[in-house]
Amino acid sequence: MPIRRTVFLGLLAAVVLPQAIAQSSPAVSSLTTGTKLVVVDVVVTDAKQKPVHNLTASDFSVFENGAPERIKSFEEHSANTTKAEPPLNLPPGTFTNYTSVPAGAALNILLLDTLNTPLTDQTYVHNQIRLFLKNSPPNAPLAIFGLGSRLWLLQPFTADPRLLRAAIEAKSLKNSPLLESVEDGNGSGSLSEQMRQVGDDDLLQNQIVQRVKQFEADHSSAVSQLRARYTLEALNQIARYLGGMPGKKNLIWFSGSFPINVLPDSSLLGPYTDPFAPVAGSSDIFRQTTRLLAQSQVAVYPIGAGGLSTSSVYSVEESGDQYDTRTHSIDTFANNVSHASMQNADNNITMQQMAEQTGGHAFINTNGLADAVTQSIAVGSNYYTLTYSPTDAVSDGKFRKIQLKLRRDGFTMAYRRGYYADAPASTPDPVVAARTAPSLTAGTPVTFTALKPAPPVVDAMHHAMIFGSPVSTQITLKVMVVPAAKEPEQTLVPSNYAIPSANISGPYRRYDIAIAADPSAIEFTPTADGGRHVNLQFRTYVYSRDGKLMNTSSRVREEDFTAALYNRALHTGLFFHQQISVPLKGEFYLRIDVHDVTADHDGAVEVPVDSVKNLPVLAAPLSTQPLGRRSKEPSEESGAQSGEQTH
Repeated sequence: MPIRRTVFLGLLAAVVLPQAIAQSSPAVSSLTTGTKLVVVDVVVTDAKQKPVHNLTASDFSVFENGAPERIKSFEEHSANTTKAEPPLNLPPGTFTNYTSVPAGAALNILLLDTLNTPLTDQTYVHNQIRLFLKNSPPNAPLAIFGLGSRLWLLQPFTADPRLLRAAIEAKSLKNSPLLESVEDGNGSGSLSEQMRQVGDDDLLQNQIVQRVKQFEADHSSAVSQLRARYTLEALNQIARYLGGMPGKKNLIWFSGSFPINVLPDSSLLGPYTDPFAPVAGSSDIFRQTTRLLAQSQVAVYPIGAGGLSTSSVYSVEESGDQYDTRTHSIDTFANNVSHASMQNADNNITMQQMAEQTGGHAFINTNGLADAVTQSIAVGSNYYTLTYSPTDAVSDGKFRKIQLKLRRDGFTMAYRRGYYADAPASTPDPVVAARTAPSLTAGTPVTFTALKPAPPVVDAMHHAMIFGSPVSTQITLKVMVVPAAKEPEQTLVPSNYAIPSANISGPYRRYDIAIAADPSAIEFTPTADGGRHVNLQFRTYVYSRDGKLMNTSSRVREEDFTAALYNRALHTGLFFHQQISVPLKGEFYLRIDVHDVTADHDGAVEVPVDSVKNLPVLAAPLSTQPLGRRSKEPSEESGAQSGEQTH
């Protein structure tokens, strides 16, 4: 039985009603901490771009910053050896972020980018995907995302061509409000150009034109940065959604333009340079997204949505009065052609860098988009995974270059080219770490309850708490939600924080929320006294049907465990209980999240309140039961599954 499913089945029995508690003895946990483990997926192809099979660990050598490293584990993955997991059956009121996917298989994701793609190119992409689904339907699960001003999960993983076609048909085509004509190289319609053409050589006139031109440049830069920010946030959410699923992920990304590379420019690593310079004010989310994509084993396969096309400056529609030399500068046409060529070259370079640095492949200037999808899935689903623990274990935040060498000639390798050795998000104070942890009765689950409420803030949990966004799977959760009171109440639960602008009022229905989190997905850091430190945040948000935030319950728990209490937590699990008030009238949704501050990992679920409001009211509060643990102790060679810190 796959490890992920074993963990989930333990979670399945972890949160139950008092009368339905089953007796079981938890197995020994295999969680280890503090050891860095670098996971590298590599696709090996021959001269005909066909996957190469049956290589061994002895065929590879791995180097980090030029220093040789010892390969700890090695495994080959083939698209022909995958088996789908059986479907899950959950009782009423029970929800999870666990996603059934084939064990050991590469996962393929289509990203339809309407934010950065002109409308005409969107139509072409849709037609090509329909062609792909008709001629070469996937024999493994495929997920489809749509990117506009926000990210949408159009279809969770499925191999059913009917569901995939329905998702494509349901995706509406829209003009992006952040795409300007200048993106196609046509700047002749700008206000500054028109002023220059109708004006004279007066000095004041020229100064005004220059100021307008500067304003236009600033505006264009701001729009580009906004597109980049939206794009990075979408990639951030995709990485969190895929984080708890094993194996390599192939992100097949259709876009008319790529506003920014998804990884830092590793060539800018000098004392006076900044590898995050291209992202301007988005460097915070840029670095975070970079790390999450690497941790989630995402390889990007960018595909130019425009196919084999030329700049709009050559079209009939653009060759009229604006290029008439009697009224316009003779340089206008040449300047626009030059601008379009430079922009196209930059876009191609971005695609190539994006693919190379993540282990994917870029498809540039091709009309065979359907064939590009088929090729991406075929090649990306046959790969090798190797791991190593770097000899330089210092978390200094610097970029570490990864280099693989193959002892056989004539083959090409695609793999990610490095990572940033970032330190954990927070480090416990040595004085705080030496404090004595509270004592618990033997066998009692570690449950977080008595915590002070706090208003919601924009922080690391922001992306995981967006209403309707894909749920994060980095921490496997199982949640039970049931009514907590028979009669409506006129006041909120004291621990709740209502959003002032929502102006909500009673009557309310109070709900009990019991959360079981997989401890093997939580990062415990060593303390000075030999114990462990954990820093968790728990949140439940109430959203209206239109996505307006109404009410919240937010908790922070930073705890120092003695060695004995830490071992008990691993054996009995981590549990949390919350209560939330929901207005009695209206349609509402609960967004529930557990955030590991140290690892910057999330586990989230979204619950329609209508699905639980008619469940029986409990006579007693929800009870929890120890999590079932993994069935066997992994060997050193399986460290990638043992909870080690990965990059």
